[in-house]
Amino acid sequence: MSARRLGLYVHWPYCAAICPYCDFNVYKARGQDTEPLVSAILGDMTYWRAQTGKRPLSSIFFGGGTPSLMEPDDVRRILECADNLWGVTDNLEVSLEANPTDAEAARFQDLRHAGVERLSLGLQALDDISLKGLGRFHSAQEGLSAARLARTIFPRLSIDLIHTRQGQTLNAWQQELELALTLSPDHVSPYQLTIEEGTAFARAASRGTLRLPDNDQAADFYNLTQAVLSDAGFEAYEVSNHAKGTANRSRHNMLYWQSQDWVGVGPGAHGRLGWGKARRATKAHLRPQAYCEGINQNGHGILEDEVLAPDAIRDEFWLMGLRLSDGMVVQNAPGAPLPEDQIQARVGQGLMWRSATHLGLTTNGRLVTDTIIGKLLAGET
Repeated sequence: MSARRLGLYVHWPYCAAICPYCDFNVYKARGQDTEPLVSAILGDMTYWRAQTGKRPLSSIFFGGGTPSLMEPDDVRRILECADNLWGVTDNLEVSLEANPTDAEAARFQDLRHAGVERLSLGLQALDDISLKGLGRFHSAQEGLSAARLARTIFPRLSIDLIHTRQGQTLNAWQQELELALTLSPDHVSPYQLTIEEGTAFARAASRGTLRLPDNDQAADFYNLTQAVLSDAGFEAYEVSNHAKGTANRSRHNMLYWQSQDWVGVGPGAHGRLGWGKARRATKAHLRPQAYCEGINQNGHGILEDEVLAPDAIRDEFWLMGLRLSDGMVVQNAPGAPLPEDQIQARVGQGLMWRSATHLGLTTNGRLVTDTIIGKLLAGET
């Protein structure tokens, strides 16, 4: 794995409200003074530059939380600091996640001028009843207007949608997808709604007030999604990500899926650096105050920093990489090889494919991605 790519992930933890399905490290924005957090992020970046050495960044991703709540000037400061510390590649990708409620023309224009070239817009649904059920505070019309505005300002537009919702029909989902495509996105991330432990939806499910479609119905939603987006010219390059051509793939997320390197800054941010016996897994302090205090006292915001065991490196390589339609280069795989007899069995079942160099999952295999990979790594049939 030579010429490893390096990215920077910036976690902005604040949201106007906490969505009931979200299990990310987020906090409700309450008019805090965010300057201490921005200064802490800049200080953390300086620490990590000393750890990585002079390596140009291929991507910078502002995630959250709701980074579109950030002051555009703070986004600019972080981007300028990143360039000064590491330098950037000629085709640098700068992505920022946004909510439709933050779609004032001036704000979007200022974020573009700050250096954001790819906007990831969290539409999630395109009808008001579904949006209310998902705990979202924007209307369908606001979402459509935000996407149309973003299309005129940012060179690249990605939209997020959630399917397999309670009471959702296949016909309604197809209409929703077709409406989304009229927004001319370059990238679409349609996610299946899942129940995450500790969320409001998990509590509702335990009470029986939230019932999602079963696995067979979920497979129908997935297959319909593939068909509609494929017909529209989108490549399903990852289980939940579709791009209009290779150039519109998320280059930052490819770092994760291909076991490359990235620095994580901001409260709760994760990072990975190095390879082989020296691959480090890092995690920052979760709470903004603790993160800022850590940097003020120690020069960094690290909560956890460990060298991954060989089995963990191997498992991450396959868990992430087999999500890609291109599969992974077998000779790059660390650790013990996957069981040959079990690979052959799944190839025979039409769940996996292999070439002289690569191993991957078929479209049918992607319906049960986690199950297949989990059993392969555990040596189970």
